[in-house]
Amino acid sequence: MEKAKILEALKKLREETKKRNFSQSVDLIINLKNFNVKSESINLFLELPHKVKDKKIAAFLNKKSNLVDTITKQEFDKYKDKKKIKKLVKSYDFFISAASLMPTVASTFGRYLGPEGKMPSPQLGILRQESEEEIKGVLAKFEKVVRIKSKEPSLKICIGKENMSDEDISENIMATYNAIINALPKKKENVKNIIIKFTMGKPLKVE
Repeated sequence: MEKAKILEALKKLREETKKRNFSQSVDLIINLKNFNVKSESINLFLELPHKVKDKKIAAFLNKKSNLVDTITKQEFDKYKDKKKIKKLVKSYDFFISAASLMPTVASTFGRYLGPEGKMPSPQLGILRQESEEEIKGVLAKFEKVVRIKSKEPSLKICIGKENMSDEDISENIMATYNAIINALPKKKENVKNIIIKFTMGKPLKVE
């Protein structure tokens, strides 16, 4: 996919989309073909060149942290209530955890975090030490990270906001596209088409 085509599509998208009183999200939709969701899955943490939006993150730690919303080990018991645990999972984009707590996190929260793709993982989100420095480091990585997980033969990823420059949005699109192509079993042959759209706008095919 050529960057020039993306910039041309973004220009056209802005011309055709009605202005709203908020900055709309820019979604990249990659529709797949000859891809079996059950046997051929994609599960990526991708760091974009440019930050899209603030992430809501919570941490499972042994003690409270001033850097992030914290659920301490002593508070785990109150989440035996299904309603509370479901509300917690919906309230945050990502979760991190101290390595020492992972077995307990898995048994207490795993069945709810797992299906949502929010379980702390070795790829991103597990703290070897509960130090401020390590917590800051992990939180900084999440600033530009998007999770790409295939649940159906169509991948939808928020890769920008309307108030970002076309240049920055196009670089995020290119990075996302290349990462997905590399993860697909048949590479470009698995791609049916590529679409971009604003939250309230009509979809526009890039190629």
